[in-house]
Amino acid sequence: MKKIGMIGGMSWESTALYYKEINEAIKNELGSLHSARIILSSLDFKVIEELQHQNKWREMADILSEEALCLQNAKADFIIICTNTMHKLLPQIQKNINIPILHIADATAQNLQKNNIKKVLLLGTKFTMSEDFYKNILINDYKIEVIVPKACEQDIIHRIIYEELCQGIIKEESREQYLSIMRRIKEEYELNDVILGCTEITMLIQEKHTQMALYDTTKIHALKAVQESLK
Repeated sequence: MKKIGMIGGMSWESTALYYKEINEAIKNELGSLHSARIILSSLDFKVIEELQHQNKWREMADILSEEALCLQNAKADFIIICTNTMHKLLPQIQKNINIPILHIADATAQNLQKNNIKKVLLLGTKFTMSEDFYKNILINDYKIEVIVPKACEQDIIHRIIYEELCQGIIKEESREQYLSIMRRIKEEYELNDVILGCTEITMLIQEKHTQMALYDTTKIHALKAVQESLK
């Protein structure tokens, strides 16, 4: 079994979900008392969040590159970054190490392709929804049309992620705000598939809350790591 290097803590709420999903999948595959071989580097998200909103991406690239190098030195075979947003920095991080980083957008797009999905709604932080680093992988590499909410809706989604979900706070009114945005876009764009493109959104929106098809990037990425670890 290959050793998984995880860069987590962004937030720890979703990193805990990663750990659970990976170990449950390993147990399902191998049975008995089997569990995953994992090395976890968990960052202080308050530091990262402040740098994000100060637009200091170079500083964050240095921080994550240092953590990735530590994981490599600890004999990890590959790395997953346990957050969608910080994949913005994956190219810079990858330059500093020799082991591969599994991209969350590739894993998600491959799942969409398996189901022959050509158009999808992307929810996530404002960084993920408004910038191209994530969308362009789906559009250019997988020929999937990506729809994002209006700017004012992105503000709502982003605020709930940082002020509530990343702190383990689940509010029914926030869930309804998300679902309302999803319903509007479903009707306007005639689509039925949604990428939960922030690893905390799965805490708020689940299959029981909507008839739309949900692509939970936390679970998808975790299962991709399991597949790689068992090769």
